[in-house]
Amino acid sequence: MPSANDLRKGMAIKYNNDICIVLETQHRTPGNLRAFVQASLRSLKSGRTSDVRFSSTEKVEVVSKETKKMEYSYKDQTGYHFSDPQTYEETVLQDDLVGHAKDFLVENMTVDVTFVEGKAAQVELPPTVELKITESADGIKGDSASNVMKPATVETGLVVQVPLFIKEGEKIKVRTSDGAYMSRA
Repeated sequence: MPSANDLRKGMAIKYNNDICIVLETQHRTPGNLRAFVQASLRSLKSGRTSDVRFSSTEKVEVVSKETKKMEYSYKDQTGYHFSDPQTYEETVLQDDLVGHAKDFLVENMTVDVTFVEGKAAQVELPPTVELKITESADGIKGDSASNVMKPATVETGLVVQVPLFIKEGEKIKVRTSDGAYMSRA
């Protein structure tokens, strides 16, 4: 059984008779105290996120998980619909489970969906996505003396800061970790 020092982002563990996904971990050694691991866990039963402090030598029970490549189909009042390209089996995920990934999902996009004990637990996006700009103000001629950025709304509703030369209708690459503009697509 691994110790709390071995916890990594994305692992599934048993904690308080519940299965939780590790969202973030930090190893801390404050002054003259013993080292500990601060972990942010999301419960699969309730969907709630909590910060938990483990002793660095405390044992944790790791639960096996399965990751499937799935295609995003559409969103309606019941949730976000994903389908397995091999079996055409459909999975519906709620807003809280999709999280910030909803800002980057476009139809027919392939994402990794993690399942723990047959239940969807997490949506993992690719590092970058291509999104089409639906709304953007025009840049003013001569206003390019420095690295000036303007807000632009993409097809998912996300507002991204882009350079002045980017116009409506263009496709851009956006980094999914922080929603930053990278380049034209």
